[in-house]
Amino acid sequence: MSPAVRRDRRGKYRSFPDTAGQRPRSIDSVARTTAYWETGVKSRVAGAVPKASAGSSLPAQPSAQLQPTEAGDTLARLLVKHINGSTEPYRRSQNAAQQRLNAFGSPHSSTTLRVEGALHLARPAFLPPDEEGYARLRHLDTSLRLIEAAFPQVSTDVEVCRLTCTMLEGAWRSRALTPPREEEQTTVCACPLCRRLPTPPARTLDDYRWRQSAGRPLAVKTWPYRRELDSVLTGGWSWTRQMNDLERDLGHRHRFENDILVFHEYKRVIDTIDTTRLTRHVEGRLAENFSTNSARALVSGLFAAHKRSVDEYWLQQHDAGSVMLPQTNPLNQSTYSALQMLDCLFWHVAPDTELWQEENLASLLLCRVIDDMADVRADALTGEISNFWLAEMPTHTKALYAACAIALVKYGCMPEAHSPMWNTWLMTTTIVWMGLTGRHALWFDGITQGLPPAEECPLCDLQPNPCTGILTHGTTLTIAPRPTTPALSTRTAELSARCRAQSPRTWPLFDAELHAFEALHGPWYGNTDSTWEILRRTYIAAVEASSAAPSPDRARRVQQDAGVVGSERFHTLHDPQTGREDTALLAYMFGCAHPHFLWNATGYRPTGVAGDWLDG
Repeated sequence: MSPAVRRDRRGKYRSFPDTAGQRPRSIDSVARTTAYWETGVKSRVAGAVPKASAGSSLPAQPSAQLQPTEAGDTLARLLVKHINGSTEPYRRSQNAAQQRLNAFGSPHSSTTLRVEGALHLARPAFLPPDEEGYARLRHLDTSLRLIEAAFPQVSTDVEVCRLTCTMLEGAWRSRALTPPREEEQTTVCACPLCRRLPTPPARTLDDYRWRQSAGRPLAVKTWPYRRELDSVLTGGWSWTRQMNDLERDLGHRHRFENDILVFHEYKRVIDTIDTTRLTRHVEGRLAENFSTNSARALVSGLFAAHKRSVDEYWLQQHDAGSVMLPQTNPLNQSTYSALQMLDCLFWHVAPDTELWQEENLASLLLCRVIDDMADVRADALTGEISNFWLAEMPTHTKALYAACAIALVKYGCMPEAHSPMWNTWLMTTTIVWMGLTGRHALWFDGITQGLPPAEECPLCDLQPNPCTGILTHGTTLTIAPRPTTPALSTRTAELSARCRAQSPRTWPLFDAELHAFEALHGPWYGNTDSTWEILRRTYIAAVEASSAAPSPDRARRVQQDAGVVGSERFHTLHDPQTGREDTALLAYMFGCAHPHFLWNATGYRPTGVAGDWLDG
């Protein structure tokens, strides 16, 4: 394993040597190397791109000449300008899905919850960057100018990167120097969501040693003969791309040169990648077959390097005692959504025709919300600023976003969701991926004694929703009695029979969820053997742990075995015949099924910012 920079037992940053004898790298050098490497690839491929001379003078501030507050406003306007509203194919699919659900019975009375469009909301004021922040922005601007000159097709992406990094610099400094505002709690919210927010246990850094980017728990490679795929992160990307590409092959299924620069953000993932060979591959493919997405990956890599350098700069200031970082951050609903867009747009490549489609952006944003919900305690400990649950917004707003994520997981289980858009499997694969790597919130730390009541439960009755307008015009969540199919299909009935024989106490709950799933999905044609083995060691095990005597080890045992069964069975989800069926059912069970596995991640109990090294 090559070197990693982290804190030693005394809390000091240091480089730990690797077993291969490679020279240790500092935190800053990793970011600098990433940025220079990315820019160098572009300049060599472009040929005519002028190099910045060593003695050239740089402006006092980046070319945009905007302060962080102005950058945030400009970024929101830019995103709104480029977002495409829902089109007829998307509306037709959504209507067809709703009509199929309505066929299960006459509509019942319902409750609605309104979610305002994030980008139209007011944004907070941020402090200007400090001297180090301006230096980072100048360095970024120099690289972005080179990229834009070589590839004018990505000028919008370049501007989004520039504005986002400026806003990020201001957000970090505001967090460090501005006393955090106390959340307004004059009245307790009585909405059906806030009434059911859980109270999670306190956590320490030792509880997060499992949070690895490479190696276990996914020890089995996705494709055994490709070294660069032997990691948790690359396995997830390749799986999602394969799911999307089965019918509409855009050439993304095995094309990892679009992602490789982003991988430099992950210090442990890079240990498993043959960077020399892959760098040559990137250069060759760019020169032979240029794609806009390849250029976007360069911009995304610059953003990843900049974000990492900002994060680590302020964590070092916190560690040295120069500032005291609060756990909360000054991002509100609008700034959080805008900040996540750069990550999302380029990590999960979509065709140009769908890149700015509202349905695509909603899926990207809520995918990050799910990830942040599960990682909130780790992010609080490591100082991560862009975590959704740490942002300074009302608890009710956070509960609404969590409900949106659940509604979108339900929508992703419906066959109608996958016809108009290429990137439609992202939400379902995300929640399954978390479950099969031990990262799922419930079997990590959400298991409590006893199950919440299922009667008149707003989470069970939350209707599927693509959440299309969550960035722009807003969306409305609907709570109404959920439909259930009167009889299970053959393979789903086999799953129910196995549960009845092996876990009779859990069977009534499991069987009811299968009826609700098939109402959403239709008859299920998955792999009964592998799906049951996964569910037995994840969903079933977690439900049974909830009814056992109180023990702090219950969740950890389920979590660790979830990683093992993921390692053993993950390859079955790549099957072109049954993989999508299995993924849909697992996504429903991990994200929507009672006792609300995903919802258990929505609570938050503060603990101190310890400032461990970051793991993406």
